Amino acid sequence: MSVSARLHGLRARRSNVGVAAAAAAAAAALGRHRIHLNHFISREKDAPDTAAGAAGSFTLAVKDNIVTRSLPTTCASAMLAGYVSPYEATVVTQLRGFGARVVGKTNLDEFGMGSHNTNSAAGAALNGGGRRRRRRDAAPRGGGAAGDADVALGTDTGGSVRLPAAYNAVVGFKPSYGMLSRRGLVPYANSLDTVGLLARSARRIAGLVACLWRHHDPLDPTSLPLAARLRCARAREGYAAADDDASPLRQQQQQQQQQQQRSLDWSCLTFGVPLECNIEELDPGIRAAWAAAASLLQALGARVVPASLPSTRHALSAYYVLAPAEASSNLAKYDGVRYGAGGPGGQQGGGAAAAADDDDGGGGVLYAGARGAGFGDEVRRRILLGSYSLSSGAMDNYFVQAQRVRRLVRADFDRAFRLGNPLLEHGGDGGGVGFDSDPEAATAAADVVDLADLPEDVPLADKRGPARVDFLLCPTAPTPPPTLDEAARQTSLGSYVNDVFTVPASLAGLPAVSIPVRLGGGDDSMDVDVDASRYGGLQLTGQYWDDARLLHVAAALRLELGRAGMDPRAARDESREAGGEAL
Repeated sequence: MSVSARLHGLRARRSNVGVAAAAAAAAAALGRHRIHLNHFISREKDAPDTAAGAAGSFTLAVKDNIVTRSLPTTCASAMLAGYVSPYEATVVTQLRGFGARVVGKTNLDEFGMGSHNTNSAAGAALNGGGRRRRRRDAAPRGGGAAGDADVALGTDTGGSVRLPAAYNAVVGFKPSYGMLSRRGLVPYANSLDTVGLLARSARRIAGLVACLWRHHDPLDPTSLPLAARLRCARAREGYAAADDDASPLRQQQQQQQQQQQRSLDWSCLTFGVPLECNIEELDPGIRAAWAAAASLLQALGARVVPASLPSTRHALSAYYVLAPAEASSNLAKYDGVRYGAGGPGGQQGGGAAAAADDDDGGGGVLYAGARGAGFGDEVRRRILLGSYSLSSGAMDNYFVQAQRVRRLVRADFDRAFRLGNPLLEHGGDGGGVGFDSDPEAATAAADVVDLADLPEDVPLADKRGPARVDFLLCPTAPTPPPTLDEAARQTSLGSYVNDVFTVPASLAGLPAVSIPVRLGGGDDSMDVDVDASRYGGLQLTGQYWDDARLLHVAAALRLELGRAGMDPRAARDESREAGGEAL
């Protein structure tokens, strides 16, 4: 008997055994089913049950590259086997203060380098929803754990929150860069790493963001200062009491929920469909779901227009120069002497220094042994790539050029969005872009059509120039989740293509959210473990610090997808949070 059938039976008998007993039995059934999926590297001994706990509390799964004091932080690497941090990440501490109860540390690709959670020293994580398939799907980094906890805390460098969300049919959110504290995150690429959230509901994530957005962390140099946060919030909709820093937590949550429950006027919104995302490698089912979602938005009254982001064609290449370059620097400290395991002997950092007594004094053998045994193939590959791109003979041709592409990508987004970037605007009041500090933005603005330069016989629609949009809609991943065999057959270059839709927002530091969409066939509205191979992800991207409105639109769109039969679980997931169970 399947897990779903057993849980249906438990529901039918709950009047006899009681709700608490049924919930405990259901949790036990799910635990037995999921224990072999390898979602967690470590778990709390007394992991709290999602059905139990005080009102307002919720269970939290933490990605294993975010440090906690109660559990080891290994980054799924032999280099950090058994490492326990002396302090806890700021965002984990904040979420504990909001009622989070940590259940465990989730599996990931080693140091976050990969797309399918197959590059892990703890073994590949499997997709719990793929049980109908003959071979298990790869299930990366926290997406599967969103079914074992109310919320999963992840990190997104080039898509490591949004891709798992798409592969596991949940919601994954990457906030604006600098919104959530990075203190306690083991760095991969400092200028790209962002702490993100996964859950079954966009409204649950929105409730947490409403509590977290105003908190500046002085111990994180990339955390946006409070004055800049308030300035950005005043230029945006959806940030309740932006000037009231003493607003109680529950009041902030209630204000956020009231805003989310207001009906959305779709006719006031313009959605852009990036032409560059219609690539040859795009799965036909995902392309059809993308087109259907765009048609649905039009039917709801929204304006849907083509959008061009020409520089994003080079975004993936730029990312795989910049990210490995920063990684090679960040991982240089893991040498088996100061930090990390000490090579084949397994000694932890510092203890291996005694082994150098018999060395020739150069330390080369010690370093090579420690790093060769401690790092996996993909990590070593990216360290070598990054070291080369930073070398004196290659820096100008690769690293510097990639930085220029990054600025062009950011300028393309600024050109496309109706709202300006509040970090570049004078006074943050939407009055105009600070072109003195951003030459690319000035070039982008020069492309806006001046009505005075056009002949009088030109139609009005053509005089408006390129359409400015509120949000961009594209697929999250070009394909459904691959099976383990398919992932194993992929070359490194082939696996990099999986990030093609998620990398541009990361390079620009913009907020983006992935919501699930069914690719067709079957009715899994009551399944506990959704067959994720039948789902894909739709990604919505917004302008910088437009996170609150982005999540509001994502929740509303998901409900509409549910009514259209494109996401049968949407009404259950999103309405549950609207009923006050989110926090």
